[in-house]
Amino acid sequence: MLKARLYDSTLFIIALVIAFGSSSVLVDHTTFMKALFVFWFFASMYFRLRVFYKNGSTNIEYGISYSLSMVLFAGPLGLFIYEAVYRFIVYSYRKWTKTADPSEFTDTLYNIGCFVITNSLAFFLFQYLHESFQAFPFGYWILFFLLVCLSSYISGTLMVIVFVILGELRSFQEGINFIFKSVSMLDYGKAALTNGLLLISLREERWDMLISIFLLNYVVSSSFYSKSQSIQNKIERDQFEQMAYTDFLTGVYNRTFMDKKMSELNQTGVCVGIVVCDIDKFKRINDSYNHAVGDKVIQHFATTLKNYLEKEDYLFRSGGEEFTLCLQNRNYDQTMNVISQISTDLERHIVTVEFNGEEILISYTASFGLYFYKVDKQVPMEKAYIMADQLMFKSKQLGRNRVTGINGLLSKEVV
Repeated sequence: MLKARLYDSTLFIIALVIAFGSSSVLVDHTTFMKALFVFWFFASMYFRLRVFYKNGSTNIEYGISYSLSMVLFAGPLGLFIYEAVYRFIVYSYRKWTKTADPSEFTDTLYNIGCFVITNSLAFFLFQYLHESFQAFPFGYWILFFLLVCLSSYISGTLMVIVFVILGELRSFQEGINFIFKSVSMLDYGKAALTNGLLLISLREERWDMLISIFLLNYVVSSSFYSKSQSIQNKIERDQFEQMAYTDFLTGVYNRTFMDKKMSELNQTGVCVGIVVCDIDKFKRINDSYNHAVGDKVIQHFATTLKNYLEKEDYLFRSGGEEFTLCLQNRNYDQTMNVISQISTDLERHIVTVEFNGEEILISYTASFGLYFYKVDKQVPMEKAYIMADQLMFKSKQLGRNRVTGINGLLSKEVV
């Protein structure tokens, strides 16, 4: 987008003016070149640990920045040289590995401009406020923390302007949240401590201490990054598993998960009530209206069933309009009572759905088959499910809208 490219280029030009309009590099060239190399080397190592977040078409990277300590040590021109070297090497690497975004070049200009502008402002404030804060206990660190926060807020504001230009900001509040809530106070504290220690080491030319701080930061960040990746991988696996085991229409478990859970319950030896239930005359609903209306009825049925589940109960969509419940921690009479309540609940409630632009009211009932028993090798869950299914069909044959159950502990059928 032309406006975004112009904006990125403008920030870069402003940064260029600030850098060359200020005094030259504040330290001798040999010392600066050493610092430049060390900062570039560890920033490059740290680059792979950065977290990338995509907002619309814009890639945003989160990670600790060493720019504040560099600008306070070498001035805006020194920072500009560091940012230009680091960012253009990253740009070249991405082009070489073919991982660059289409807007990679202007993004590089934006990053240089943004970091130089925000940290140069911090530089001038530090020069003005440093002596005043020295009078306070921990004044040096408090000032660093405030400068890190200020730099982050200004940087966030510059990014929000990008969102506005690209039309990716949905509300004013979203912009405020991005500026003030996208980074935690702990991250600010870590950046302030790291940059404060780096500046002390630079000014004392304690290169061993400087490298130790970088190494410590890298090791700690690597550890957190590794853990965050493990957590992210687990979340993705859980999400994939949830998708694989969840019925897309109703949000309850599907037949695949039912088979898996039944296999697991076969090893428990618990008393369980297997209930197979099916909406009565469901084909008539589809034929009278359409499948969208039928889907609404199925969803209503699933919601009603879910309302009666306890902690260790399971609900599966085992067929089109057929559902299977696995009820635990109840005796036979308690289980039968739950199913009777569900049946009564369905009779009393009407589903409101839209059909041909009008709201229509649909009433329906369901038939239930309950097989209650103690899981054992002779009667595994799969066989109990078949028996419950047969009992459900018996309810259909007996006139529908009823519960037929067998207490497998007594082998007694109840209708």
